[in-house]
Amino acid sequence: MITVNAIGDNCPIPVIKTKKAMQALTGPETIEVLVDNEIAVQNVTKMASANGGSVSSEKLGEKEFRVTIAMGGPLAAETAEEEAVCTPDKRDNTVVVIASDRMGEGNDELGKVLIKGFIFAVTQLDTLPKTMLFYNGGATLTAEGSDSIEDLKNLETQGVEILTCGTCLNYYGLTDKLQVGSVTNMYSIVEAMAGAGKIIRP
Repeated sequence: MITVNAIGDNCPIPVIKTKKAMQALTGPETIEVLVDNEIAVQNVTKMASANGGSVSSEKLGEKEFRVTIAMGGPLAAETAEEEAVCTPDKRDNTVVVIASDRMGEGNDELGKVLIKGFIFAVTQLDTLPKTMLFYNGGATLTAEGSDSIEDLKNLETQGVEILTCGTCLNYYGLTDKLQVGSVTNMYSIVEAMAGAGKIIRP
């Protein structure tokens, strides 16, 4: 494991440091990049993915993130010479509201498959939502046992705010089992929805 410490560095320095580490590889290797903001996570992830890396990321603390890159070998010389590009924040003022652990009406099992696919599809958007709200049955999707935890953690590391209704967690007995994001209240839910440029409800 090779560690690149880019905490405190402004773009494009985290990307440049990561590229140098990728170029210096002599064979298959895993690189972990430590940064202190979501934009750096986005930029490092985009660059590494574009150059053949298998990338995952996680939030370690308030201002500490880790991007893990599995590489099959060193970065090509011509690629390493390309200029590092800083991209802006990928989020816009969209709020995604999820009020159930399934999507649509009809077959419940199909609905659960669809909501999992919906959350994964959000991770693939060019422009990510600012906030995702989970309440009523949707609260179970951010808690222990959910199949969508890794996708939601991925979104969180890229700056998407993941908020779950505290009353709902308590109702379902999941107060101590929240796995991603933070607990919110009805006032904050209404405030987020009222201030949204666009609301998406699956």
